[in-house]
Amino acid sequence: MSKPFDMELFLAGVLTGSHATRQRHLRQAQTIQNKIALRWQRATPWAWQRKHLTWFIEHCLASHDETTRYYYLLTIRLLAQRLETSWAFNLKLGCDSDSHDRQQPAQSRRQHE
Repeated sequence: MSKPFDMELFLAGVLTGSHATRQRHLRQAQTIQNKIALRWQRATPWAWQRKHLTWFIEHCLASHDETTRYYYLLTIRLLAQRLETSWAFNLKLGCDSDSHDRQQPAQSRRQHE
């Protein structure tokens, strides 16, 4: 019988910051691992491909707040760093129409000055 994968040991070399930050990264990495294992039957990060993490971002985080998605992205970047890959992940914070709406008030203020 094999031992369960130890995410804490896996991330030990790249985890920095306060105790609370390290614990958050561990919790989030374990959540990512569980979701990918359920969907793709890939039990350890060594078996993951970029598409697995992209799927997690696009499908599992779609309904979450921007702040939550950002913190998960930080954890995903740590995982990619530990895997020694060149994978780059970015979040689309809001849609294009949202950014256009945010710029309009500033433009209208300049017109009134």
